[in-house]
Amino acid sequence: MGSDSREQDEGYFPAATSILHHIHSQRAVGMLYGQRALMVGALNPIAFIGTTEKSEARDRPWQRLVLTANMFETVFFGTRAQANRALQRVHRLHEDANGTIPQAAGPYPAGTPYSAFDPELMLWVIAPMYDSALVLYELLVTPLSDAERQRFWEEYVRFGELFGMPACYAPRTTAELDDWWRAQHAGRTFLTDYARGVGRSIATRLPLPVWARAPMRAGTQVLIGSLPPGVREQYGFDWTGGDEFAFRAICAAHRATRSLIPESIRSGPCRQHYAQVARQERRNALAGKLGFGFPDELAVRAASGLDR
Repeated sequence: MGSDSREQDEGYFPAATSILHHIHSQRAVGMLYGQRALMVGALNPIAFIGTTEKSEARDRPWQRLVLTANMFETVFFGTRAQANRALQRVHRLHEDANGTIPQAAGPYPAGTPYSAFDPELMLWVIAPMYDSALVLYELLVTPLSDAERQRFWEEYVRFGELFGMPACYAPRTTAELDDWWRAQHAGRTFLTDYARGVGRSIATRLPLPVWARAPMRAGTQVLIGSLPPGVREQYGFDWTGGDEFAFRAICAAHRATRSLIPESIRSGPCRQHYAQVARQERRNALAGKLGFGFPDELAVRAASGLDR
């Protein structure tokens, strides 16, 4: 087999050399990073409203999130042919993801345009993903060196390029990325009421079968604890000294005992976990439980200008 064929088989992020592949193959990361990234990403109301407005899965939003998570894993772990097919499907969906926001959202006036192909909004997708995977890996697995963080970010920029984001729009270094985050939080973020409700549901109301709910309580503690304090406050989570202690204890215990867990359990794609979420949402739908499950969902949607 020639080198070109091997490159095709190994995908865009080869297991033997890619730090992105390694980090996302840790199930402790794969099971939580997406929820955290969505919560951080919702701080950009243009990106959040644009996604919500164009979603065709409002009654079963977890189904859409599962499809997105599976697509990301295809790009992370699949062959180039598999990744290219997934990327082509996303590109077709993004062709219709454009419009204007219906009401003002913080610094953004009504009528502000959005497009899935806007490079700045694409950056608001990959930066929270990178940040979430990095934070969770360092909390639950091991810290990275500065050089490893830089390599991880460079691979994430490559990930963004696969979706059409020009690399020139991304910070070149992790130091520049830190500056970008500070600039965003200095006046370009705003959490709408509906985004707050969605984010809280994403953190605390993951649809799972009864037997899986107790273990995920620890995951929820890690997820909320891993958020920057200012973001946690915007979502309205009460966070006591006891919560912080429990969060730190869970992370320390996971780091200390993960070597005792078989490799086949602690590493690999999370598709089976994602499938459980989708199945439980279907069961919930049959029982009349729709959407993200917060009581005043429709009222908040209407008040936010999202129920059109």
